Amino acid sequence: MDVTGKKAIVFGGTSGIGLAAAKQLAALGAEVIAISRNPEKAGDLPAGITTKKCDVLDHEAMQALFKECAPFDILISAATGGGRAVGPFLEMDMDGFKGSFDKLWGYANVVRYGTEHMSEDGSIVLVSGAPARKTKPGQVAIGAVGGSVEALVRAVAPEIAPRRLNVVAPGTIDTPMVAAEGSARIDLYSKMTADNVIPRAGTADEVAQGIIFMVQNNFVTGTTIDVDGGWLLS
Repeated sequence: MDVTGKKAIVFGGTSGIGLAAAKQLAALGAEVIAISRNPEKAGDLPAGITTKKCDVLDHEAMQALFKECAPFDILISAATGGGRAVGPFLEMDMDGFKGSFDKLWGYANVVRYGTEHMSEDGSIVLVSGAPARKTKPGQVAIGAVGGSVEALVRAVAPEIAPRRLNVVAPGTIDTPMVAAEGSARIDLYSKMTADNVIPRAGTADEVAQGIIFMVQNNFVTGTTIDVDGGWLLS
């Protein structure tokens, strides 16, 4: 797909991976609408990107947004949907575990309500995570949600063809989701990635490059691309 002049909607597009994808699409000539619950946190954005406010868990708001923005060609979601429970499963607060699946429900809403407003050669990309296939201690909820996202993509992709649906699975990525700063941030990421084949955190731009590949490559659907620094090999 040549994205020049195409319209793209990016959920979670005002921070982290979503923002990086929005900027890369705009640099390639796409018209980008970045969606977030808090659009103002994006700050100054380059030409080609506008923002709108929406919660991916609000069915009515999502349907109204898609109708307003239709038609469009590219649909990306990096929206987390809410919090993520961590820790041993047998010690886990089950409301927290259930709440972690807000990411899946949000993605389901994006695909369910967005697909009908897309061009027939459109491309959808979601973001799961490396724990979907290699879950480390304390990541049961994250792994279960990511696995569900990837299963959803494989199941739905044949239904919506010729539109394409894919997923990118990041490893440990340096994004604003981590609140630590300075030396504490450096130490945290060093510990988290010590066993990686590439022993550092990835960047949002590196994950966004994987997303752009999925958008542009017309021969890829129903699959997962890993941008994880060797997470699955360590």
